[in-house]
Amino acid sequence: MKWTIAITGLTMALTGCVSINAPDKPIEINLNINVKQEVVYRLDNQAKTVIQSNPGIF
Repeated sequence: MKWTIAITGLTMALTGCVSINAPDKPIEINLNINVKQEVVYRLDNQAKTVIQSNPGIF
């Protein structure tokens, strides 16, 4: 019985205190996302002339 009390007391003395507190300021997450899209197209000469001669096609 004495050992149980001694071990319990020693265990209580060695345990630390853990506290969790909310931050004072709100959490801020910066997501700087740069999206760049390039569309490159090439037309052969025949398709280019057809489009220029018929501008109402598209």
